Amino acid sequence: MRLLWGSGRRGKVRFLLMALGSALGVACLAAVLAIPSILMAHDARTSAREPRPGTSNVLFQEFRDPYGSRPLHRVFVAQTRPGPTPVPPGIEKLPGAGEAIVSPELRQILASNPRTASLVPGRVTGTIAPQGLGGSDDLYAYIGTTPAELTEAEELGAFGTGSTWREIVDPSTLTILRFTLGCIVLLPLVIYLSVCARLSGESRARRLAALRLVGLSMKDTLRVNAGESVAAASVGAVIGVLGYLGVNEIMARVGLPGLHWYPSDGRPAGATLAMCLFGCPALAWLVGQFSARRAAMSPISVRRTEDRKPPRKFGTLLLVPGLGIIGGYCVLSITGRDPSGGSASSLLVPGAVLLTGAGLVFGLAPITAWLARQLGSAAKSLPVSLAMRRTEVDPGSSLRVVTGLVLLVFGASLTQGVLVELDQASRRTSPLQEYKISLGNLAPPQRKALASVPGVRTQVVSYSSWDPMDDGDVARVDLVVATCAQLASSTEHSIGCVDGKIMQLRNDQSPLEYDAKAGEHYPFTLENGQKTTFAVPRGKVNVRPWGVSVFASGALLIPPSLVPPNLADSAGTLTLVSDSDPATVRSVLDGIGAVAPTSPVEPVGIVIDSLAQLTVIRSLLAVGMVLGLVIGVAAFVVSVADRAMERRAQVTALALLGARAGTLRGVQVLQVLLPLAVGLGGAVVAGWLAESSYLITGGGAVHWDWEGLPLLLACALGVLLVAALASVPMVRRHIDPEHIRRD
Repeated sequence: MRLLWGSGRRGKVRFLLMALGSALGVACLAAVLAIPSILMAHDARTSAREPRPGTSNVLFQEFRDPYGSRPLHRVFVAQTRPGPTPVPPGIEKLPGAGEAIVSPELRQILASNPRTASLVPGRVTGTIAPQGLGGSDDLYAYIGTTPAELTEAEELGAFGTGSTWREIVDPSTLTILRFTLGCIVLLPLVIYLSVCARLSGESRARRLAALRLVGLSMKDTLRVNAGESVAAASVGAVIGVLGYLGVNEIMARVGLPGLHWYPSDGRPAGATLAMCLFGCPALAWLVGQFSARRAAMSPISVRRTEDRKPPRKFGTLLLVPGLGIIGGYCVLSITGRDPSGGSASSLLVPGAVLLTGAGLVFGLAPITAWLARQLGSAAKSLPVSLAMRRTEVDPGSSLRVVTGLVLLVFGASLTQGVLVELDQASRRTSPLQEYKISLGNLAPPQRKALASVPGVRTQVVSYSSWDPMDDGDVARVDLVVATCAQLASSTEHSIGCVDGKIMQLRNDQSPLEYDAKAGEHYPFTLENGQKTTFAVPRGKVNVRPWGVSVFASGALLIPPSLVPPNLADSAGTLTLVSDSDPATVRSVLDGIGAVAPTSPVEPVGIVIDSLAQLTVIRSLLAVGMVLGLVIGVAAFVVSVADRAMERRAQVTALALLGARAGTLRGVQVLQVLLPLAVGLGGAVVAGWLAESSYLITGGGAVHWDWEGLPLLLACALGVLLVAALASVPMVRRHIDPEHIRRD
C-alpha cells in the first residue's frame, strides 16, 4: 500500500477505479444471491399460516379464488365451544362471528371499491401483520362466522404445515431459474471482477518487473501485486454491500411485477455476506497471483516487451463436447425422434451449456488470433493491417473487452428458452382463451360492461338443461346462444352452420358424454320456475373447438333471435373469449375483477397460481438480464478505457511516425469489432442451439424458437454498433513526452 500511495495521482486513481468496479460487481452478486432468500422467506411465512386439520374447538373452510389475475385466499373460521383457539402468525386471535381480519392490500381494495364488500362478509376489525403474509401484496383474510354457515368445514388442529400449498416458484422451476441466473449473471460477473482486478495490467507488470530487478524476491513481488488487488477488492466489497442494502430498502417498497417482499427478506445472510466480503477479495488475490507471475519470473522480458507466446488452443476443445451434445439433441428432433424425459438429458443439457459457454470464453483468443493472422496477411489497408497485427500479437487484451458481452448474448438465448418452456406449461396451447362466469352472479349492467373489457373478442351465453334437483345420472344438453360468425371466430373450424336455425354441434374427434339424438326434447328452467323444452334438430355443424370450449360436441347452437327472453339465469353461463397470450389473459382477468369483483371466474384450462408464478419468473429473469447487461456493459467500458490507457505509448509512437487520427481510430474500432463479432456470432449460433436442445428435452410443443432468433441477431448487431461508437473516443492523438520510450 505504501508503494501504491507513493506512485502518485495515477496510482490512486487506478486504485479508486478498481474499488468502484468491484463495488458494482459485489452489489450485483448480492442481488442475485438474495433472490433465493426472498423466495424462501415468502414460502416460510405462507407455510406457517396454512391451517392443519386436527382436534380443537374451531371449524375452518378455505376458499381460493382469483381476484382479477391475482390469487385471493380466504379462511372462514367458526368457534364451536368456548376456550382457547389456535392462532396463526400475524394476528393475536381469530375473528369472532361477523368479524374479519384482512391483509393491508385487501383492506385497501375493500375501502376503494365498495362492490368488493361481499368478498369479506362482516366488519373488518384488524390487519394481518407481516409475519402472517407472504408479501406486502398478499390478498388474504380470516373471516369469522358460525358453524351452521360452513357446509364443508373441517376441524382445525393448528396452523403451520411445514410446506406451503402455493409456493411462489415451483421447486423444479426454481432449479432452472437458479441455473439461468447463474449463466446470465454469475459467469459474466466473474469475468468482470477479474477485469477490475487487472486494471492497468501492463503498467503494473512493468512496475513489478522493476521491483524484481532491484532485488525484491519473487514471493514478495507476487505479494505486492496481490495486496494491491485485495485491498481494492475489499474496499469495493464493503461499498457494494452497503449500496445493495440501500437499493434493497427502496426496491422492497416498490416491488416487482408479481413479487413484493419485505426489506428484511432481502438483507444478506451470513453466507451471502461471506461470499461478497471474502469471495471477491479471494478472486482478486488469485487474479493478482496469476497476472504478476510473468513479471516475477522473467522481469527482463517484461521491461523489454518480449514477443508473447500465442494463446493455447486447449480452450477451443471445450466446444467439441458441448456443441456435440447440443447438436445431437437437435438432430434427433429433426429426424422425428423425441429425446424428452429421463434423467440423462437433465444432466447432459446443463453440462453441455456450461461447456459451450466456457468454450466461447477460452476459445475466443486462439480463434481471434488465427483469424487476425489470415486477415492481416490478405489486407492491403493500413488500418486493417495494424489492427490485425496487434490483435494477432495480443488477443488476450481483446478477450477482456468482449467476454462479458458474449456471455450476455449467450445467456439471453437460454433465458428465451426458459420463458418459452414455462409459457407452454402455464397456459393453453390454443390461440384463444375462455372465461366462464355464472349469469346468476351478474347484473345486466355488468354483462354489458364485460363485453367492453379490453382484450375480449366476443361473449357467448349458454344454458344447461341439468337441474340440481335431479337424482342420478340424468341425460342433459347445453344450449349455446351464438351466431355462425361467433362460432367461426371462436373455433378451429366449423362447416355447415346456417344462420337463423337451431343446429347441433358435432366433433367426430371428441367423445360425447350424452349422445342427444335428433327429435329428443330437453327441458330448460324459466325464471318463474316453469319449464320449456327444446328439441334436438337434425341439422348438424361439423365443428372442431380449441380444446375444452363452450362449443363442445353435442351442444345445441341457437340464434339469439330464437332464445326465450325469460330463461333462468341460475342455469346460464357467460363465456368471454380473448387471445391466449399471458398479457391479454391478465388484462382480461383484471378487467373482469374491476367489473364483477365478487363473481367467481373460471379461466378454462389455466390456473391463476400458474399465471402468477409465470409473472414472478419473468420479473426475476428480467432482473437477471438487467444485471447481466449492467455487468457486460461495465466490463466493456472498463476494459476499453483501460486498454486505451495501456496503448497510449503505442498510439504516441504511431502518431510520431505520421499516422492520421482517422487511421488510429479505425485501428481501435477494428481491434474491438473483430473479437466481438467472432464472439457474438458464436454466441448467437451456440445459444440458439442450446435453447433448442433445452426445448426439445423439455417435451413441449415448441422445439425451435424461430421468433426469438431475430431478436438475438438484432441484439448482437446493436452491441456491435454501440461498441464501435464507444471505441472511437478512446483514442487521443495528443503526444505526451512521457510516453515516448526507446523500445
